[in-house]
Amino acid sequence: MKKAFPILAVLTAILLSYALYLALVWAPTEQTMGNVQRIFYYHVPSAWTAFILFFINFVASLVYLIKRRPAADIIALVTAEVGVVFCTVVLITGPIWARPVWGIWWTWDMRLTSTLVLWLIYVSYLFLRRFSSGGQTPLLAAALAVLGALCVPFVYFSIWFFRTQHPQPVMGGGGSIDPRMLHVLLINWLAFSCFAFLVCWARYRLEKLQRDVDEAHAMESLLNPRGSVR
Repeated sequence: MKKAFPILAVLTAILLSYALYLALVWAPTEQTMGNVQRIFYYHVPSAWTAFILFFINFVASLVYLIKRRPAADIIALVTAEVGVVFCTVVLITGPIWARPVWGIWWTWDMRLTSTLVLWLIYVSYLFLRRFSSGGQTPLLAAALAVLGALCVPFVYFSIWFFRTQHPQPVMGGGGSIDPRMLHVLLINWLAFSCFAFLVCWARYRLEKLQRDVDEAHAMESLLNPRGSVR
């Protein structure tokens, strides 16, 4: 598996470069918004990737709550970390896109507000994991992750059930999209998903190594307590 990582990293870099070319050059220019609409190819795939990562975090947290498997706890942690990064991209690119189109950076409609709440929940999750050292921290974090996951479908369906300034979904929600734009959108989502997988993979290996080292140090401290007479 270690040998496969650099190969996948190179392939992902190529895919990201190709997706960048498609988004900035090949994709047709939107007639109403112009070139600023090209942020769409980063805004939407980032949101979809974040939702997938938060769903994996939800499943891993449930597994940990039920079976107490350390591997599930690590998966929950790393997917939350990477998911927050992609969700942050969503919150940054959204206002950049909105300013020239809506004339404002932010509006407190249901989609934007619920996305911010989702981001805050998972940031709180990471703060809990980082600054709490109690033995029950993984359990509390897993419970918080389940709460956060319940917010994901609400964020997605908010523009279906509430009147919002946010556009309707381009697929399955009454919207429409040029087939070429859809092609570029899906290629970018694939590229972002591959990149997220690689980051999670690297972060998982690092976290597991760190826990193994901490466990070894704890075992050494038990076998050789300070102040003991040899």
